Amino acid sequence: MNQVSNNSRARRGAIGKGGLIGLAVAAGLALLCVLIGVGGYNSLVKGQEDTKAKWANVENFYKRRFDLIPNLVETVKGAANFEQTTITQVTEARASVGRAQLPADLPTDQAKLDAYIKAQAALGSALSRLMVVAENYPALKATENFKDLQSQLEGTENRIAVAREDFTVSVKNYNTSVRSFPKNILAGMFNFQTLPQFTIPAEEQATPKVNFGGGK
Repeated sequence: MNQVSNNSRARRGAIGKGGLIGLAVAAGLALLCVLIGVGGYNSLVKGQEDTKAKWANVENFYKRRFDLIPNLVETVKGAANFEQTTITQVTEARASVGRAQLPADLPTDQAKLDAYIKAQAALGSALSRLMVVAENYPALKATENFKDLQSQLEGTENRIAVAREDFTVSVKNYNTSVRSFPKNILAGMFNFQTLPQFTIPAEEQATPKVNFGGGK
């Protein structure tokens, strides 16, 4: 009788120990899942905040260029017989940029982003044409105000190109995280969505060095 009782207690002890081990394993797995989930969520937040910061840089430099244009237009108007068509093109391109509206923190609609970038590209082209025309006006080019504006625009255009490339890389990395397992599960749970990307022609993929002739 004592032997049977001892065997019964031994079995109960073994089951108890096995249960405790099972509970410990389950708790460990649950904790691991929580840690992975927290790490994945924080990684998505970090990626999203990085894209916001990179986009803010893009917009800041675009705005700087936008704000320089009125002074540039007034300066070239002071040159005798400066081509009015070129001035009009710059003014109209600037107005188009002003009408292209995007959300304050991040662009979320591909069509709206494409329209915005198209307007900015048109403004950049109009400015380039104006600077080419200005080559025919030595007196204008010699003025301190024009030379200063020319230098500021060159620097701004180059900063735009760099900031745009940084944003492109940031969005690519963020979108990869949102779509990759297991972060895609967290992204769906917490509404992290992929972001629209710049559609950059192949010839513009390399970061250009803009020079309007100020270094000649």
